[in-house]
Amino acid sequence: FVVKRILKDTMANAMLVKDLAEVAKDTALLHGVQIRVHESPNSSEVVTYAPITLFPSPVPKSAFYQALAVQVHYNTLVDKISQDADFLQKALARYLRSSGLSLTWGSQLISLWFPHFPSIVLGLNRSDYMLDQKNEGCPTLKQIEINTFAASFAGLTSHTPHVHRHILKVAGCVEESQRILDNNSAAGLAEAIAKAWELYGSKRAIVMFLVEENQINIFDQRCIENELWKRNISTKRKRFRDVSKTGSLDPDRKLFVDGQEVAVVYFRNGYMPQNYQSEQDWQARLLMERSLAVKCPDIGTHLAGTKKVQQVLSQPGVLEKFFPEQPQVVEQIRSTFAGLYTLDMGPEGDKTIEMALRTPGLFVLKPQREGGGNNLYGAELQQVLQEVKGSEERMAYILMDKIHPTPVQNILLKRDAPLKISTCLCELGVFGTYVRKGREMVLNKCAGHLLRTKSSEHADGGVAAGVAVLDNPLLL
Repeated sequence: FVVKRILKDTMANAMLVKDLAEVAKDTALLHGVQIRVHESPNSSEVVTYAPITLFPSPVPKSAFYQALAVQVHYNTLVDKISQDADFLQKALARYLRSSGLSLTWGSQLISLWFPHFPSIVLGLNRSDYMLDQKNEGCPTLKQIEINTFAASFAGLTSHTPHVHRHILKVAGCVEESQRILDNNSAAGLAEAIAKAWELYGSKRAIVMFLVEENQINIFDQRCIENELWKRNISTKRKRFRDVSKTGSLDPDRKLFVDGQEVAVVYFRNGYMPQNYQSEQDWQARLLMERSLAVKCPDIGTHLAGTKKVQQVLSQPGVLEKFFPEQPQVVEQIRSTFAGLYTLDMGPEGDKTIEMALRTPGLFVLKPQREGGGNNLYGAELQQVLQEVKGSEERMAYILMDKIHPTPVQNILLKRDAPLKISTCLCELGVFGTYVRKGREMVLNKCAGHLLRTKSSEHADGGVAAGVAVLDNPLLL
């Protein structure tokens, strides 16, 4: 109601829209909600505000707190899966062999996975949801996916509450501004990294951020780095080529890069096939995986976040395997599952394809790709399924029920984009952190949240893909 009232006022006063937008942009830059922009290959780098909504978007309080409460169970689930070699091999064997992931990508990941498990495990993940309004009654929380590798925007979303609180105050909604929660996700992730660093046991060792060659979202990462520096923990940013050139293991398998001992490798790069440009990049990943350094994620955790594992977990009896004699935990997790269907070769996969081709508007076809903008809908879904239905290539995908969230209205602030009211869809993310040493879970927390909003004209795509923008939940 509050957002609708504000939007009604702004529709009648274009100057007010412009003034509020300028305040929002300035406030975002003031509070560090910013990204790096490369104007051209030869130009200087510039900084601009990160894409953001002008106003916070309404989110039901009950669904929001449900997502926060279930996160510690998702942390436990991911950790248990990462240790279960038999489960992962059975779930992924045929999936990784299919050409959809590329034979090189799949075989390389498997080849890096060793039968021994790391003594210290660090997990920084993010579970993403939408509110499904398909059936009558209250919207239900449904998981889109869980990200176990380079879950982003914990840094920037720690600062977005300042922006929307200020905008609501400027718009005359002081009381409503108090409904926006504090959200220090960056400190939450840094706390878990610091705990892993501490357990590693060397004050001289650094936390190494493994990053891309050209990093647009650098300030998101800097927020976490700064939280670590506050704890007197040194950080360095390195790339695959740096590890390849100067990385080595000593006789005790301690990792050194540029002569410095590395306690924690925090991967912000390496989750897509194109991130590995050469055999040297794969050898660098292998070197890090073999080392005593704490990897975030290690290979087992990386594989636990695949779409195929998500689909297998939805099958009857699978969650019970990981949570024996814990029916309440199983129910909490299962209640967030959307319908998920296999495309494996055989009668069940054939039935899935027939169902999807008959009613494509009800489903999403999901390949094993990260970064947003990869899912297939409607006519594209039909075309791809027709092409792969008779071959093993179809096993590179899973099928999921299409979620129907309730649309909201907002104004999306993007660099050089016109100011207009858009019909939007929201996606809620919840950050989870855990640290395990041996068999003991020494930290398991919900570390914060993220709301991303996009125009309803876009079927798929996140902030990194240039489609969604950062938002804040206005709890109702």
